[in-house]
Amino acid sequence: MKLLVTNKYEDNEISKLVNLGYEVIYMKESKAEVNNENKDIEVLVGYNPFNTLDISKLENLKLIQLSSVGIDQIPKDEIIKNNITVCNNKGNYSIPMAEYIVMYILNVYKNTKQMYENQAQKKWKLDINLEELTDKKVMFIGTGTIAKNAANRLKAFGVYVYGVNTDGRDVVGFDECISIENINEGLKKCDVVVITLPSTKETIGMINDEKLKTMKNGSVIINVGRGNIINENDLINNISKFKGVCLDVFESEPLNKENKLWEFENVTITPHNSWISDKNRSRTFNTIYENLENYINNKELKNVVNIQKGY
Repeated sequence: MKLLVTNKYEDNEISKLVNLGYEVIYMKESKAEVNNENKDIEVLVGYNPFNTLDISKLENLKLIQLSSVGIDQIPKDEIIKNNITVCNNKGNYSIPMAEYIVMYILNVYKNTKQMYENQAQKKWKLDINLEELTDKKVMFIGTGTIAKNAANRLKAFGVYVYGVNTDGRDVVGFDECISIENINEGLKKCDVVVITLPSTKETIGMINDEKLKTMKNGSVIINVGRGNIINENDLINNISKFKGVCLDVFESEPLNKENKLWEFENVTITPHNSWISDKNRSRTFNTIYENLENYINNKELKNVVNIQKGY
């Protein structure tokens, strides 16, 4: 069975895939094209070879295994048309992203940005306005693996954790869950709002002027989901009400130097960096290996994506 890989793996990792029974073909992702050698592949593993790789010419393609969680980059119409199964890398970036969330909540309430600025100026100045996380209310919009990992870590700080999902169903790790229909009730009372949602037709622009105005004065927003879930212009217009805004994702990336978000003291900007970890590579390969083993043995696949829903 032919397998096209567009991520770079070590020789011993490729050998493991060969030992499963695959004929492995490697092409650099940015230069991946259909040719006589790979035109009959059944499985594709990569992040985004689709700018140069025309999968409409891969008539035997049955499975795409992504190294990413998001699926914005895939040619959805072609995949649906040809009934191709897509699996993502769900869960493998959850730990570093959970740590990022906890870190930036602490950064806001412990005012570390000002501490660093004082140090750079060799200024010794006591800050008497620092706050504990004890009894803070944190609401996660989305109750997937990222939110669950972050919620579990925040419990150690004495935080009360809300989760928002489509129907308000209970999810282990959250003190209370509410439906997306009732999100405003949570926005009114929570100290921190964390967005972990994917980009779908339903979520684009969800956090708009009305939602931002509903949030508590002096609250905190963290977005590690997708940038287009927050209307950036509405956020800029409401920015002064927030104690802290931590953004790892944006409507357009990289963030334009002219964007006003760079200018606000209460905004922290990171370059879509929350998922990075020294353990990502091994976790990702292990997930891919397990799914490829399941596929070749006709077993159930992990992390199958619902293309229509977008996740």
